[in-house]
Amino acid sequence: MHSHQTAGDVLAAQIRRHRERLGMNRHELAAECARLGRPDITYAVIVSIETGRSGTEGKRRRPVTVDELLVFGLALATPPLLLLLPLGSGQAVPTVPAADPRDPHTVWQWMTGEATPTLDGPLDGRYVSDSRQIAGTGQTWTAAWATAAYPASLYPELARRRETAHKARLRAALDPTAQTEYVDRLDELAHVVNDMHRASLTVPDLPTELAEDLRRLGLLDHPDQINPRGNE
Repeated sequence: MHSHQTAGDVLAAQIRRHRERLGMNRHELAAECARLGRPDITYAVIVSIETGRSGTEGKRRRPVTVDELLVFGLALATPPLLLLLPLGSGQAVPTVPAADPRDPHTVWQWMTGEATPTLDGPLDGRYVSDSRQIAGTGQTWTAAWATAAYPASLYPELARRRETAHKARLRAALDPTAQTEYVDRLDELAHVVNDMHRASLTVPDLPTELAEDLRRLGLLDHPDQINPRGNE
């Protein structure tokens, strides 16, 4: 049976929870929202979001827009996605009206592109893939999702490879025998950079010495398309 709770209900409860966690009253939260450029998020608006307001159709909660979600996240010193998905709470959260609620971390992985959504099967959503074809193109829904989510895997991987290469460079500067390891770590970094270029993604700036060594060793498919920045 599908839940009547909405993502907006979860969001409203989490706004209130984190406001109280910080010891803020609604006037103080409204003032913080105003400082962030949203003076229209007033005390009365916050009351309506958190508790709802009476109308001709009964008590209705004011929805929160995407723009407001970012403001509330900063005002409450909380990652905005956590306001929608309370990790560790043990409660299931709603997804879409046609599906049952899911574990918050499962939906978190959908929203960050770490996992492919499945609306059927067990609540953790891991076992049933969607093999529907999209508009007769022959491409399955699951494959289309994977294509769109691909950048979500490359950017954190680039950060990991950049950090390991940076540490290997520092070790090699102190110990010449560690040079081979440094080249190996550079090669791993280059693979991610090259994958990003093939996917037409903008590569974040790299530390100057890493960028120079990648070029010097000929590890990049497009050496002129990376930008060095100050060393870390």
